[in-house]
Amino acid sequence: MSLEDDLKTAFESESQASMKYFSFAKRAEHEGLKNIAKLFRAAAEAEIIHASNHLRAMGLIKTSSDNVKVLLSEKGYASERMYQSMIEHAKTEGDSWSTKSLCYADEAGKVIARLFKNVLQNIGEEKEVDYYLCKVCGFVVENNIPEKCPICGSQKKVFKKIDYDDY
Repeated sequence: MSLEDDLKTAFESESQASMKYFSFAKRAEHEGLKNIAKLFRAAAEAEIIHASNHLRAMGLIKTSSDNVKVLLSEKGYASERMYQSMIEHAKTEGDSWSTKSLCYADEAGKVIARLFKNVLQNIGEEKEVDYYLCKVCGFVVENNIPEKCPICGSQKKVFKKIDYDDY
């Protein structure tokens, strides 16, 4: 196994761990266990730092324009190939929650790709934009929050404004 393979495996492991720990933190918060929640969040943030360092070591963080192109390629693959077969599999299994989860990710990913295509076309001509995230399905919208999320139907109140220092 090469060093690049090792770094890729480490990146994937750290990335998965960070998401798992953030999810564990939300559960602990829901249970009123604030200290456990904070520690899970600290562990998740540490894993993000590790994953970012591995990306840098592999030379995979490039210019913003190049990074947008990578995102568009990955979103295209996910939407055109990956999610469609997964959604069909979940439907065949009769698993409505998995079907919903996969559909949310697919639909939100398409919207994110459109937003990035627009940003790429206007790179260097930045104007102030606010982004809002539906905390249920991952839908992202510019400037104006809809009364209901077009993907999952959640109310306006579940949207979170995204700022640079959030992550």
